[in-house]
Amino acid sequence: MNRTILAEDLKQLISQRRNILVLDVRRKSDFKTDGKKIPGAAWLDPEKLAQWSTALPLDRDIVIYCVRGGSVSNLVVDQLQAKGVKARFIEGGIEAWKQVGGETIGI
Repeated sequence: MNRTILAEDLKQLISQRRNILVLDVRRKSDFKTDGKKIPGAAWLDPEKLAQWSTALPLDRDIVIYCVRGGSVSNLVVDQLQAKGVKARFIEGGIEAWKQVGGETIGI
């Protein structure tokens, strides 16, 4: 499975109502500072990955994002894929999502 997805591709999949689980894994300070998230996304603390990762479904596509698709997303995807989770992250993070006109809502 690919490690990444382009923001535009995710936007298209969401508009087609695909069964995708979107997770916001920004650090708590980044999440609170921005105050916005992708609609339907659940924020999960990347510091507590070991605790919540075991509850994720193995039969759904999961897309995660951080601020810019860097170290946080890479670390989380590595660990989730190692557990058999079908996870990938948005290239460029939520910033790329905003640049392609992706909808955001207040947290």
